[in-house]
Amino acid sequence: MADIILGIESSCDDTSAAVIRDGYLLSNVIASQEVHKAYGGVVPELASRAHELNIVPVVSEAVKRAGIELSDLSAIAFTRGPGLLGSLLVGTSFAKTLSVSLGIPVVDVNHLQGHILACFIRQEGVPVCEPRFPYLCLLVSGGNSQIVKVNSPLDFEILGQTIDDAVGEAFDKCSKMMGLGYPGGPVIDRLARQGDPTRFKFAKPHVPGLDYSFSGIKTSLLYFVRDEMQKDPDFMEKNKEDICASFQKCLIDILLDKLVKAAARTGIKDITIGGGVSANSGLRERIILEGKNRGWRTFLPEFKFTTDNAAMIAVAGYHRYLAGARAALDAAPLSRLTQDSL
Repeated sequence: MADIILGIESSCDDTSAAVIRDGYLLSNVIASQEVHKAYGGVVPELASRAHELNIVPVVSEAVKRAGIELSDLSAIAFTRGPGLLGSLLVGTSFAKTLSVSLGIPVVDVNHLQGHILACFIRQEGVPVCEPRFPYLCLLVSGGNSQIVKVNSPLDFEILGQTIDDAVGEAFDKCSKMMGLGYPGGPVIDRLARQGDPTRFKFAKPHVPGLDYSFSGIKTSLLYFVRDEMQKDPDFMEKNKEDICASFQKCLIDILLDKLVKAAARTGIKDITIGGGVSANSGLRERIILEGKNRGWRTFLPEFKFTTDNAAMIAVAGYHRYLAGARAALDAAPLSRLTQDSL
């Protein structure tokens, strides 16, 4: 009998539901929220209200596209955290209510582990190409920057992480400072492709071990732009492509420097990336280039699986379900979770 898992993701501002059967994706539906752009960031109260409106039609559409009935489901996997508490509460409550009505178990999933396991989302007609355990994952998003050693679908070991801001936050704050809008990552990536990444230099932090720091580079950019605009008020507009390209290169240099060190220390050659920033074209190109130069096997998730989505929650929940993991019906959402939680 097939194991069919419904995944539900509601950690931030995307409502998503997906169905997988024996590890293969049948459907993945995402409802994004445009309302936050006017505020330059996600407004938690607006996000949770939008989830309440979206959750039923999104799940219904995912089940319909999968060509199954709710009665065919083996279990429901849901994001328990980390994330915005109000948003998580919507997905958690819906998953548990549906599980009771169907008489099937629920499986709680760490959102970060979902990103890490996105490379295991299988699709019909697409050759299976997956990393071997243990492998290293560079997890980069708006809320997290980590290097994780993945020993199995249930065993994660953090080797290094940011000591202040996440790299995605650095992209967003840079974009806001330059008046480029939100979210900042895609805008900076687009402008960077048109600029000279070697024209400007920004201060890089000196953090011991495999940990990161991104607060200093933001300050470096702020002072640089302020000083230059005192000389020429149109400096930023005239040079925004080169500024974005140089800033992005600096961030990628910081990330890759620590990843190269982690690979050397562990001797691991299978390397993946995950999280929203893994959609950045500059980062993807550098990962591939480093892999060729260093003999790595690199695995990059498809663009549609880089941002928050329920397919990654479903596949992570699938592996937890097979291992016997079950969530209690009184399991509460958690806004903060470490990699070894759940």
